[in-house]
Amino acid sequence: MGMFAVFGNPIQHSKSPSIHQMFAKQTGIDLEYQKILAPVEDFEAYLSDFFEKGGQGANITLPFKERAFQFVSELTERAQTCGAVNTIRKLDNHRLLGDNTDGAGLLLDLQRLGFVSPSSKILVIGAGGATRGALLPLLEYGCDITLTNRTFIKAESLAHQFSVLGKIQSRPMEQLISAEFDLIINGTSSGVAGEIPKISPELFSQQTACYDMFYQRGLTPFLSFAKQHQVNKLADGLGMLVGQAAFAFKLWHGVIPEIEPVLKELKKELE
Repeated sequence: MGMFAVFGNPIQHSKSPSIHQMFAKQTGIDLEYQKILAPVEDFEAYLSDFFEKGGQGANITLPFKERAFQFVSELTERAQTCGAVNTIRKLDNHRLLGDNTDGAGLLLDLQRLGFVSPSSKILVIGAGGATRGALLPLLEYGCDITLTNRTFIKAESLAHQFSVLGKIQSRPMEQLISAEFDLIINGTSSGVAGEIPKISPELFSQQTACYDMFYQRGLTPFLSFAKQHQVNKLADGLGMLVGQAAFAFKLWHGVIPEIEPVLKELKKELE
């Protein structure tokens, strides 16, 4: 039986164990999957210990994705490009392969929802690990991306880094004051603290779709804010979570599980 885990801080809320158990049941694969609360100062030691004791794969969540990128011995092309790792697979030679399945999971969910097309104009708020993982698939799909962040220099630096891969620019939050985007994605962790990014409500219209990478029972603070300002097309990151987990499952087991029944089950649990 394979040993797998998700590492994060906080981690109690994580749905990853139940998602992977549902995938395992679907595919007839035996596995053990746990959640591990890694102390911020000791993340690498906890991860090493897990793999030394027979761990075969790990998911990495906040706030460790960029540190996991530094920790692994090999990287997939998409992990190399985005500079963050959310999935690790132990290879036969005991080396660790780092991948990033966040963006693939996000794009899959946005397509499922009908929120995105190859020419979509997208505003992405945030310049951390979650955003890093999301950018490559969206740019490869042909989207036109504007990046903003509370600390603008971070958005500027990230946009510059990804500029060779497609249409991407950065703009300060205070300059974003009109409903020019088809889709607005909140890639910040503001919702964890019950907060919203400091963006102008002028960005919203009935034609705008809003997506929050964070999820909770009911609408997230960002989605509530959007709904108050005419937005009807709203979705949280639960579908992205299941999508990225499916691609992680494929990296470990070589099979892509069905997403829809798992998503349905999780929504039921949250309600």
